[in-house]
Amino acid sequence: MAVIDLANPTRFLNVVDRVLPWLAGVTALVFAYGLYRVLGAPDDYQQGATVKIMFLHVPAAWLGMMGWGVMTMAALGTLVWRHPLADVAGKSAAPIGAAFTFICLVTGSLWGRPTWGTYWVWDARLTSVLVLFLLYLGMLALYWTAEDPNRSARAAAILALVGAVNIPIIKFSVDWWNTLHQPASIMRAGGAAIDASILIPLLIMALAFTLLFFTLHFATMRNEILRRRVRSMRMMQARSA
Repeated sequence: MAVIDLANPTRFLNVVDRVLPWLAGVTALVFAYGLYRVLGAPDDYQQGATVKIMFLHVPAAWLGMMGWGVMTMAALGTLVWRHPLADVAGKSAAPIGAAFTFICLVTGSLWGRPTWGTYWVWDARLTSVLVLFLLYLGMLALYWTAEDPNRSARAAAILALVGAVNIPIIKFSVDWWNTLHQPASIMRAGGAAIDASILIPLLIMALAFTLLFFTLHFATMRNEILRRRVRSMRMMQARSA
């Protein structure tokens, strides 16, 4: 089956119904192995056991930004290519990305209290992530308040493209400004600055959370397609009555 065939909602549902159980199973296995490696990871010589917040905080931060990236690609599909599933993909990614961004903010605050001595500072990285969360809330409000999904699709796509400007700001804020947040420790010139005993479990947990993201995303897309079909059937019944 060609990838273009998945543009058909019925074919997409058929593929998701077959793939989703396997994807959920692999996600559970990777999570189990990741948690096993996390429990065996050593404490930091300065931060102690609080460093293990990183195994939740860092993947949540990555996926919060990736969620908006998915919405940006979906927005291009809506505005440029008129892909029939683009708006469904964008709408389905919004609550998942918002949840991960919220987890990132909460765990960052909990990690910052023993490390920085405060739960919150108006740091460039923290502030830009907060802006991302507010953008997610605006996107969710736009989707939830619109009675007709077709009317909200274009407005949501435009907001997704505008909000995409914030993603590189989040990424490079620690390089552009003098911030309290630590600089990049993994994806940087010269290699990772984290010891392998912590880096490997972190990458495994990042993979597990990424698989979880797509598991939830595909399941939400399936539910959204079915919800829209039910809505269309009810509207047809109301017109015929």
